[in-house]
Amino acid sequence: MLVRVALSGALVLGTIVSGLGTAAAQTESTRPAAWGQCAADVLAGLPASVTPEERARLTCAVQEVPVDHSRPRGEKTGIAMMKRPANDPARKIGSIFLNPGGPGGSGLLRGAVAKNYFPAAVLDRFDVIGFDPRGVARSNPLRCFRTKEEADAVNQGWYALPRTREEISSSIRQSKVYTDYCKINAGPLLNHMSTEAVVRDLDIMRESVGDKQLNFVGFSYGTLIGSTYANIFPSRVRAMVIDGNVDPQLRLTNGAEYDRQRARGFEIALDAMLKRCDSAGVAKCAFAGDARSKFESMKKALAAGPVTLPDGSKVGLDTLIGRVAGDLYSVPRFGTLVAWMQSVYGALNPSAAAFGVQSTVDLPAPLPNQNGRLDVDPLESGALPETPYTADDSYFGVNCTDKPFLRTNRFWERTANKWEKESPTFGRYQAGSDLLTCPTWPTRNPDRWIGPWNRKTANPIVVVGNYYDPATQYLFSQRMAKQLGNARLVSVDSFGHCILGRSAGTDAVVAKYLLDLTAPVDGSVFQPNVQPFA
Repeated sequence: MLVRVALSGALVLGTIVSGLGTAAAQTESTRPAAWGQCAADVLAGLPASVTPEERARLTCAVQEVPVDHSRPRGEKTGIAMMKRPANDPARKIGSIFLNPGGPGGSGLLRGAVAKNYFPAAVLDRFDVIGFDPRGVARSNPLRCFRTKEEADAVNQGWYALPRTREEISSSIRQSKVYTDYCKINAGPLLNHMSTEAVVRDLDIMRESVGDKQLNFVGFSYGTLIGSTYANIFPSRVRAMVIDGNVDPQLRLTNGAEYDRQRARGFEIALDAMLKRCDSAGVAKCAFAGDARSKFESMKKALAAGPVTLPDGSKVGLDTLIGRVAGDLYSVPRFGTLVAWMQSVYGALNPSAAAFGVQSTVDLPAPLPNQNGRLDVDPLESGALPETPYTADDSYFGVNCTDKPFLRTNRFWERTANKWEKESPTFGRYQAGSDLLTCPTWPTRNPDRWIGPWNRKTANPIVVVGNYYDPATQYLFSQRMAKQLGNARLVSVDSFGHCILGRSAGTDAVVAKYLLDLTAPVDGSVFQPNVQPFA
């Protein structure tokens, strides 16, 4: 049996301050955050690319915000933040807040690695602040379980790609058990995980650091945070860049249709990658040589049962689709992906001429912890029973609050079959996520923003979209730019999910916009620094 995973992953961290919880403080007004030295365990999570000198300049804080913004004097929760200060504070313009997406993605460390996204001129003039949104990682993580053993028991029999009647029935049953656990254990935040709530937290953070207007850069789901902020607080926006865009209106009004179209985005990206692979040839792409036909033959064979690779690992259809979906996010992963695919193809076709040199492949690490579902087995790790549950359940907490679905799974199989016909590789896989879980999510009257989306900001919002983005297809960026009241669309002839930091032309116009508010020409098209199989 295979545990189901979402198509989006999130780093899982602990709590930033001992005792910080939903009812961390009972005050009548929100207090500004107190910045100070970051905890050692927080700094330990930084990559080696952050130098000792850079680490020494970082500061951290917890911003107190209301659990329920309609009751500002009620219970409070805390938002964990990390700040990379401007290199030239005397010439500082303000702060840039970052969000990496998800939902459920930990953004706390993003400010510390801001040089991955912005040139020195931007880092000279801005503090860059990363944060964990409410219910995520170190910001009072929303947890549906008390122990890892509880989570493991629920995940057993919950399939990533339910195809048989038995797998479908089991997955529907276990998803209901999961949402029942959430109702019991998640606490007051369960009813207040909407993007609108995150946006109102962000406005408090903006005010806390002394900025009259917001500078924001959001990726993927972070584009929904940005577009929502721009429509709730249009006069408070200075500069906003949103990269890898959702379709906000569709996402907030029809969750099933949004996910159906999202599966189509993965199909577009896969098809383009396979064509690019064939064009590059086997010397540059190990899977070349009528790559689409090879891929379809693999799917057909694996649907009948898994295959064992020379290293002893087993690969089933769900493994293939999950691996491809994850690796399409990142162009640097394409090389090892196609080599691995060739090894699977060779195992299914031992006489294939190219199999010999491809039989062993050095696999890259999986996407970050697959939303907290890849914890080590407690027996293998030596952990004792009643192991603390350290993941969080913010992915469904946000999506099942924001995205409306029918409140029944009665039609799940029919819908999954329809999506699979339209998107043969990813339709059923996408249906196994929100469409399966959200109908029984225990929040009945969510406090979510559903529009309008066309309120005008003083300066244009810069909307960036890749032609072959799998997770948020290019059509979504086009729709985002049309829905917003004042926007400029920047397109990139690129694969992968999001692009800032990987396209010199895009980075240059974004930097100029952030610094002096000169927005790029609408319809500008740029190239990435690296194309696949170059």
